[in-house]
This record gives sequence, C-alpha cells and structure tokens, in this order.
Amino acid sequence: MDEPDAEPPLVVPGADSSSRQLCFAWGPAEVLVCETLFGRAGTEDGAPSSSRVFVVRRDQDIYIQTLRKLFNESHGIFMGLQRSEEELAGKSRKAQLVQVSKNYRSVIRACMEDMHQAAVSTRDPALQGQYSTQVSILSAMELIWNLCEILFVEAATAGPLLLRLLDWVRLHVCDVDSMVREVLSSESPSKHKLFWNVVDVFVLQGRMDEARHLLSKEASANPASRNMYKILDDLMKKMPVPSLSNTQTLTELELKWQHWHEECQRYLQDGTFASNPHMESICKILLGDEDAILEKKELMTTWYHFLVTRLLYSHPTVKPMELRFYAQSSMDLFLGGESSPEPLDLILMAAFEFEMHQVIKECSIVLSNWWFVAHLTDLLDHCKLLQSHNLYFGSNMREFLLLEYASGLFSHHSLWQLGVDYFDHCPEYGRVYLELHIERIPLSTEQKALKVLRICEQRQMHEQVRSICKIMAMKALRNNRLGSALSWSIRAKDAAFATLISDRFLKDYCERGCFSDLDLIDNLGPSMLLSDRLTFLGKYREFHRLYGEKRFPEAARLLLTLMTAHIAPCSFWMTLLTDALPLLEQKEVIFSAEQTYELMRCLEDLTAGNPDKQKFQDDDIETTKVEMLRLALARNLARVIVKEGTVEGS
Repeated sequence: MDEPDAEPPLVVPGADSSSRQLCFAWGPAEVLVCETLFGRAGTEDGAPSSSRVFVVRRDQDIYIQTLRKLFNESHGIFMGLQRSEEELAGKSRKAQLVQVSKNYRSVIRACMEDMHQAAVSTRDPALQGQYSTQVSILSAMELIWNLCEILFVEAATAGPLLLRLLDWVRLHVCDVDSMVREVLSSESPSKHKLFWNVVDVFVLQGRMDEARHLLSKEASANPASRNMYKILDDLMKKMPVPSLSNTQTLTELELKWQHWHEECQRYLQDGTFASNPHMESICKILLGDEDAILEKKELMTTWYHFLVTRLLYSHPTVKPMELRFYAQSSMDLFLGGESSPEPLDLILMAAFEFEMHQVIKECSIVLSNWWFVAHLTDLLDHCKLLQSHNLYFGSNMREFLLLEYASGLFSHHSLWQLGVDYFDHCPEYGRVYLELHIERIPLSTEQKALKVLRICEQRQMHEQVRSICKIMAMKALRNNRLGSALSWSIRAKDAAFATLISDRFLKDYCERGCFSDLDLIDNLGPSMLLSDRLTFLGKYREFHRLYGEKRFPEAARLLLTLMTAHIAPCSFWMTLLTDALPLLEQKEVIFSAEQTYELMRCLEDLTAGNPDKQKFQDDDIETTKVEMLRLALARNLARVIVKEGTVEGS
C-alpha cells in the first residue's frame, strides 16, 4: 500500500512558535498544547513567558451547531440498518440497501440546505465563510456518496448504469434552472444571449425533451430554420436510450443506436445544418465528437460531466469495468495538462476504478470529520464488499472507522449518547472503547450521572457502575447531602462507604435530635444488610417508629437487641441507654427483670470499659445521665419484682 502524503504542520492559533517551544499531550479526543518556559535557541533568557494552553480538537465539526442534524438523523438510519441486517435477504436486500443509501444522502442534502440558509441569513463575514465552506464539503460528500451508491451499492449494470450517471450529473454538476428562468422570462427567448447555452447544457445532460422544447421557440421565431429544426428535432426524438425495465437487450439497443448514429452522420455530411453553426454543433455532439463536446467545456465545468456526456453519445452501453478507461482519458482530455487533479477528482477517479479502499482512504484524509467514511464503510460492509480490504487495517475496517467516529462523538457534551450505540455495534473492540470513554464523561449533574449509570447497567459494566456511584456518593457527601450519598453508596454496594455515611447520619442525629431523609431510611429494605452500621441505622430508625406508634414492648425488645448484638458503635451506647429512659418511666412496666439486668450490665460495661473513663467521670452531663439511668433501672427492677412476686434469674 502506498504511503499517504505527509499531513501539513499543525498551526495553533494564538501560539507564537517562533519565540517559544511548544509541548503537547494527547487527550481522549483532543491535543493539549502549551508554551514551555524554555525559549528557542538565540532568544533572550529574560523573555517574558506565557502560561497559555491551547486545545486542538481532532473532530471540530462535532461542535458546529448546524451539523447536529447530520449526526442525529444519520444515527437513526445507522441503527435501523443494524437492526434490519437479519431481515435483508434475496432480491429485496439490494433494494433496501439502496434505500438506506438514499436516506443518508437526503440527510446530507437537508443539512446542506440548512447550512446554506444560515449563510444567507447571517451578517457575520466569519460565519458566512464557515457556512460556505461547510456547504462545499457537504456538497462534495453527497457527490461522492451518490457515485458510490450507483457503482457499489446498486451495482448498476450496462445500460441502466448510464441512466444513473446521467441522473448523478444532472443533480450535482450543472444547475441550469436560473438560466432557464432568465431565458424563458424574456420577451423573445430565442434571441436571448443565453438561449443556445441553455440548449447546449440540456443536450450535454441528455435532457432531450427540454432541449426540443426550447428549439421549438427558435423554429417559431425563425421560419428559415424550421426545416433544420424539424430534422434535428426528429433526430433527438429518435435517439435510443437504455431502459431501466430491461425490455430490450443490450444487443438490440446497440443496433438501434448504430442506425441512429449513421443517420446523424449522414445529415452532418450532407451539410443539412451548415447554415446554422449552433445546430451543427449540436449534431456533432449527438455523434459523440470529442472536440465538439470539449468546445462546451465552460458549460460542463467538470471532467466527470464531460465523461458522462461522452459516454452518452459514444458508448451508451458501457460496462462498469470499462469505466476506468473512459474516466482516465476524459480527465486527461478535459484538464489537458492545464491543472493537476484536485483531491475530489482523485476520489471520484478511485470510485470509477472500483478501488473502494482508495476512496475511503482519500476521504479520510481530505474530509473534515469521520462521519462520512464511518457510515459509508458500514453500508459497504453490509453490501459484503469490504472483506478483501480488511488486511489494510489489520482488523475490520468498518469497525476501525466506527470506533474513530464514536470516539469523536464522546468529546461532545450531548452527542456522546449517540457514540454509545456505535460502540455497541463494534463487536471486537467496541466494549473496551466504551468502558474507557464512559469513565471520562464529566458527571456534572445527578441527572447525567443516572443516564450514564443506566447505560452501564444495561451493558452489565459492573466496574463502571461502582465507579460512577462512588464518585456521586463522594460529591453528595461533600455537599452534606447525606441521603443522596447513602443512596449512591447502596447502589454501588460499597459497604465501607455506606458505614461511613451511616456514622454521619448517627452523628447528625446526636447533634440535632432527629433524622434527615426519613423516607430513604424507612425504605432501606434488604439494602440495610450491606453493612452492620447501615443495619443498625435502619433498625434504630425502626425503634423510633415503634416508639412513635406507642408499641412500647416491641420497641423495648428492639432497643435491647441493638445493645446486646454489638452492632451499635460504642460511642452511641449512651444514646441508646438514654432512649430507654422514657420506657423505664412508663406507668406500665415494659422491661422484664431479665431485660432490666441486661440494661444494667450494658450501663456498667459502658462506664467501666470506656477508654476515657476519667474524662467520662468529669463530665457533669454524662455523670447525671448515668445516675438517672441507674435510678430508673433500680425503680423498674423494683416494680418488676413487685409485679412478678419473685426475682427470677437473679
């Protein structure tokens, strides 16, 4: 494979590379360029330095607002093509693929019209230049795509091939509508200065009916030319053309065309049109005279228009594999050594030579984004045309280009969602790329985080799910949004973080005397089993609920369980014992003797086993609480003994 031409050096706007060295670092979808502290050789050491950083994006078109339609609508077409792959079979397969190709082209054309309208409506010269450039690029994209559709997707055969190429030229190359309107709106169309130009263009594009209609005005205005007009009109009317319906064979068409060609030759040699140079020129064109056609070079403007006109009048039954020879000679004749081929010429020539890989390669170099090559290659791959070309890329060429395009989408704040689907349809490396790019999405809002999380969960990307949840839990914790932090940590199944947040809830409760985010805590369900501390938080909240509902015996049993199961933090034991005070002071005896002894043991363990025992004893408030608890427990024990009549288990 030939080496690609060297790319032009990167020019960074605003950077003064003559006075400062530049260094760079690759990012996920961009290059970060900065000026270093070291000057170039010969510069003064004391030269002022700047700290500017320049961002050079690799797919700048992603950020053009008016191209959003191209990316969004083509995504839907792409997804439809992937879904319908199993349904495409038999004769209908080609028709459906051609329709998909036309859908892509309609999106390009709609986007081009929007861009043109934007260029007309804006008053900013810079924007006008930008829009005009994009219109030119989109126009070239549609031109190339349409030719690839004819040659590769539809694979038009001899006969219909020429009709498709004529439609291609009429659509893309020479727009005569404005000239036609100007000529027909004049008082005497046949005397208008552009009259014969319009007739010639119609003939050059094979639009015989329109050419004959204009010539009829010439005959009406000039009686002397009526006989010549009638003969020329008859020749144009009888010109054999291929049929899309295959009602005649190529042999029949060639015979008819040969007879018609001989008739045109006879009239020309007889000098029938000698008195009218315009009609004589048209007759020469009908005969396929290359010199006569080249005289109309300014009307055709491009060598590929010349190619199609030349084929129409000299070889209407051209076969696909013969195109390369006619295309090369037509370009040589048309350019005539006056100018070298442009990149667009080389791409079209590669298409006429059926070098699909070369078309894709040249488009990748010339076009300003990956959209075109990614979608065209995917379509050609569905046409089963690229299997022999994968060796150039070391892997699947379709996947290689889709990965590049999707990576560019991921650099945009909203288009990244489209990139997910493209990665999904890259079977070899798509998941790996998605995992790497999904981690780089800035989780600026909770809504965006949930969107990213849903994508990861649908694809069972467990590591990314945990990472996102941890990031969001940490953000919520920093903002003191404990409920949100706990919810994210539960979703991440992060026991350590859930324990940390549960401690914060308990600390917050101790300071404020009430819980925040009650709905979340009340509905923890099985999630509370994630960690002991979270279990304690849920059960402790349940104790408060039971107490509020005056279900005192159940509340007492739960409180005692929390104390004896050792899942409560030691720092919270005094709070739990204090919560027992209202139950100990109830008129009805709530705690049994055995339960009372358990509470007494817990109190003694707390006071005797506290590492800061001295500090604990010096705290008047804590000392008061301990005395109140001992008194309440003693009273409760006395009441239980009286009630039960005996001391059991003492």
